[in-house]
Parts: sequence; structure tokens; C-alpha cells
Amino acid sequence: MTLARLPDGTEVPALGQGTWHMGERGSDRAREAAALRLGLDLGLSLIDTAEMYAEGGAEEVVAEAIAGRREEVFLVSKVYPHNAGGRKLEQALARSLKRLRVERLDLYLLHWRGSIPLEETVEAMERARAAGKIARWGVSNLDVDDLEELGPALADCATDQVLYNLEARGIEFDLLPFCRGRGMPVMAYSPVGQGGALLRDAALRRVAARHGVTPAQAALAWTLRGPGVISIPKAADPEHVRQNAAARDLRLTTEDVAELDAAFPPPRRKRSLAML
Repeated sequence: MTLARLPDGTEVPALGQGTWHMGERGSDRAREAAALRLGLDLGLSLIDTAEMYAEGGAEEVVAEAIAGRREEVFLVSKVYPHNAGGRKLEQALARSLKRLRVERLDLYLLHWRGSIPLEETVEAMERARAAGKIARWGVSNLDVDDLEELGPALADCATDQVLYNLEARGIEFDLLPFCRGRGMPVMAYSPVGQGGALLRDAALRRVAARHGVTPAQAALAWTLRGPGVISIPKAADPEHVRQNAAARDLRLTTEDVAELDAAFPPPRRKRSLAML
């Protein structure tokens, strides 16, 4: 199994499970929870969620999925920017823990930057860690200048969760090297793109065909081709979960990577951080 190392030395699966858009319809929740449990069976033990997803609905799906299996899971959730400080963070965290039916998160992230100063967010995160409510904290959708603003607290930041896939490679210019240089992995959300356009690309389909895999599996393998990246695709269909898990064993060749670079050129200059 491919692993990623957090700054504190903890090793986590480099391929996990995302939950964006889960919990939005009650009729789908049992199927979604079953998909997450299947992922756990296959070793996809890092699960990422957020209070924003279905306004807590995704956390409730995760709770059902991990019931009786908490010790197997590296559990990640995220706080809204408007809740990311002081008493508001404490209350938001309490609500997330209640929905997840757990006593502690393994990782708690600021979902994106809002009006609350980062210093205040860090202080609230550290209080939550001291209280045993979270094991570590991190951020999401922050660029290099935002991370530098953390100052000495950057040493305690476990990850930066950002949009990263073949169509969105801007982080390779500066953010990814910056994080790698500090032993802090990035967490790639939407690693197979949004809307399906990426998976219809001719170059990606050719690479997938050479390996006898799906375009989604090739896209996932691409995100995992180097160190310092944790990929968190969302899958609610059992076959997609199995395909995601199998992507861990796929190794792209130099020829594959060159063909994908030609179709999706790496950045040659600084780009604004892409977000969904």
C-alpha cells in the first residue's frame, strides 16, 4: 500500500475516500455508507468529510460507515471559515463530533480562508488539540502566501487540501514544492476532475488502454506518481470503489507521463490557486 507521511511522522494511506455530495438525499445514504465500508475493507482507511457537505449530512453517512470500526479509520473533517475561530470553532467541532459519533478527529481542517484571521484559527485549533478533540490540524484551499502567513505555526500544519488533477496543475509550480520541502503532504480533492470532461480526454484514454484500466484509474495513478500527495476520490458505487483501490497498484511509465504532459502541460508560471 502506498503511504504518505504527515509532518509528525504518522503514516496514512496515500489513497483515501472523499465524501463531497454524499448525504444530500436520504434515500442514498445507506448505499453511500456501504460504499465507504467497502473502501475500508479494501484498505482505503482515510476518510475525508466536512460540515459543509450536505450541511452535516455527509458526516452522518460517515458515522454509519465507520460504526464499530473507528480504530481502522483516519478521520478528517473540515470547518466552515465563518466558524473557524474562538468559541465558534469549538461549537462547530462539537457538532461534527456528534454527527460522526466519535470523540476525536484525527485531522481537522480550515475549509478555506475567510474573514477570521489565521492566527485566531490556529489558536482555536491548538485549544481543540490540547483538549483531546483533535489529534492534529491543517488547512484547505490555501496558497503559498497564506501558508507563509502562518509563521512558526506552519510547522504544526499537517496538510493543505487543494484541487489537483490533470486539468488543474497550478500547484506544481510553487505550492507542491513548498509543501514537499516542509514534509507536509497536499491532499488532492477532485483528483479525476469534475463533470467528466477529463475522463473523455483522448490521451488519458490511450494511457488507460495501454494498462487495461479505466481513465479514472489512470487519472488517480497520475496524482499518486510522486511523493507528498494524498488523493481522496469520492465513490458511491461499489465497482468504482474497487477500481479506485486497484489504482494504487498502477504505475505509469515515463512514456505515459510524457503523453499526459503533452496533453495537459505543467505550469510554467505562477497561477492563482484553483478551487471548486
